[in-house]
Amino acid sequence: MIQNPILRGFCPDPSIIRAGEDYYIATSTFEWWPGVKLFHSRDLKNWEQIRSPLRRESQLNLIGDPTSGGVWAPCLSYDGERFYLIFTDVKTKKGRYYNTHNYMVWTDDICGEWSDPVYLNSIGFDPSLFHDSDGTKYLVNMVNGFKGVLVQRLIRQGDTWRLDGERRKVYSGSGIGCTEGPHIYHIGKWYYLLTAEGGTGYDHCVTLARSDSVWGPYETAPDNPVLTSDREDPHALQKCGHGDLVETAAGEWYLVHLCSRPREGKRQCPLGRETAIQKVRWNEDGWLQLEQGGKFAGSCTPEPAGCQNRGLQSSLGIEDHFAEKKLSPLYSSPRASYEEFTDLAVRPGYLRITGQESLNSLHHVSLVAIRQQEYEAEAETALEFQPQAPEQLAALAYLYDAMNFYLFGKTADEEGKPILTLVKSDGGVVTDEIEPILLPEGDSLLELKIVTSRDGGEAFFFYRCGGGTWRQAGGGFSTEILTDEHCRGFTGAHFGMYVHDMTGERRYADFRHFSVRYGT
Repeated sequence: MIQNPILRGFCPDPSIIRAGEDYYIATSTFEWWPGVKLFHSRDLKNWEQIRSPLRRESQLNLIGDPTSGGVWAPCLSYDGERFYLIFTDVKTKKGRYYNTHNYMVWTDDICGEWSDPVYLNSIGFDPSLFHDSDGTKYLVNMVNGFKGVLVQRLIRQGDTWRLDGERRKVYSGSGIGCTEGPHIYHIGKWYYLLTAEGGTGYDHCVTLARSDSVWGPYETAPDNPVLTSDREDPHALQKCGHGDLVETAAGEWYLVHLCSRPREGKRQCPLGRETAIQKVRWNEDGWLQLEQGGKFAGSCTPEPAGCQNRGLQSSLGIEDHFAEKKLSPLYSSPRASYEEFTDLAVRPGYLRITGQESLNSLHHVSLVAIRQQEYEAEAETALEFQPQAPEQLAALAYLYDAMNFYLFGKTADEEGKPILTLVKSDGGVVTDEIEPILLPEGDSLLELKIVTSRDGGEAFFFYRCGGGTWRQAGGGFSTEILTDEHCRGFTGAHFGMYVHDMTGERRYADFRHFSVRYGT
C-alpha cells in the first residue's frame, strides 16, 4: 500500500505527469525560492525531490511578493516530446483586482535547464495547459473572483508562444463555490474538467464535470464531489482537494490531491498543506470514483501494478555537513536565491551566510531553510559568529513566514558583549522570550537545537558552547503561531539557518552542520 501523504510538509497544489516509466509532481512554493518544488518517482510511492525548474532571476523575480503570494498552483504537462510548466506569480492578493501574472516555461530535459518565461495573462490564477489528442494546446484558467473557468487556444509563433482566438468561459462551477485549479483531460469521447472547490480550507473538495467539446458546456458529475474530507474523524486527512489525474502504463488511474494533517483535536496545521494520492476508477457511466468507494480521502491506497520497489526510497529530514559543492534541493530561501548570500567554498566544510535585512523584510533576507515534515522534530546547527552590535544576529530559525517566527541565536548587547537571545514574531509583533544569556567571548562554537513535542504543539530551545552540556533556554513555546490557521497562509513551518546585519557591515556566520530529524 501507498501511505499518505506521499509528499509530507508544505507540498500543496500537486500537478502530476507520467513520461514513460517516470512520474513527476510539481507543487507550489509561494514566496520561497527556487520556484516550484519538483519530485520524481517510478512507483508513485517513493518520491525524490529534484532540482526546481525556476532557478534563474530571468525566470522569476519574487522580491517584494507578499507572504503566501508568489508561485501558486503550477501545472506540469508533457506532450510526448517536451515538458511544459505553467505557473502564477501573485504580486498582490487583496482587493478586487489581484495581480496574478501567468507564465509558461518549457524544456526537453526535465532535469536540465528550462526556458525563460512567456507571459500569458493576469486574468486569474491556477492556470493549466491542456494538450488535446490532435496536438492543439489550450490555456485553462479560472477568473479572479472565482467567476468561472476560461479556455483559450495557445499557438506557437517562431520560438515562442501566444494566446490566440476567443477566450471562452466554459464552466461556472458546481455551486459549491470557489471554483479554481482547473485541469482538462480528453478521455474517450469526453472532455473532463477537474476543479477544486470549497476553498482551500476544511471544506475543500475535488469536482468533476464533462462535455463532448473542449468548449463546453460542461455537465457536473451527478454524485459530485469526487473527493473531500471526513471532518468528523480527527485522524483523517483534512482539507482534501485541488487534484490532478495520471494514468499508469498498465491503464490504472490515480488522483493526487492537496491535504493537511491538523494536530489531533485542533484546527492547527504547522506542517502546512501536503500531497496525497488515491487510486480511482471510471464507472460504467463514465464518471470518476475512488477505488475504495465513498468520497473521503484514504490514509493509504493500493500500489499500481508492476511498479513496486523501483529503487527510489523516500527520506525525511537532512544531515548536512556541507561537504558538497552545492546545497541540496531540499533547501529554500525567501524570495531570492540563497546563492546571493551563501558560500560553500571559502571555508570547506562550512556554510558561510552573510547577513542582510531582518526576517520581517519582503526583500533581501539571508535564510536557508527546510520544510518541517512531521510533528515530532529535532533541528540542530552549530555556528561561529562574532557580532559587535545588537543589529547583528545569527540564529537557528523556526518560522512560518516574514511575520511569524522564532529566532534562537547569537547577537551582542549594547556594550558589544555576545549574548544568546530568543525572539518571537507573532503577526509582526516582535518580543524577547528569554532574558539575554551571556556567551563566551571569541570564536567558540555555539550549538543550537530546537525540539518539538510529540504532538507538535510546543517547541523547546537548547544550546551549548564548546561541546559542553546542553542547556534549555526558557520553557515550552507554542507552535500555534506557525500554523496555516494562525497566519492565514498557505505554506507551513520551516527550520533554517539565518543571519541578519542591519549595520550594513555584511557580517557573516559560519555554520558547521545542519540537521533535521524526526521521531518514530
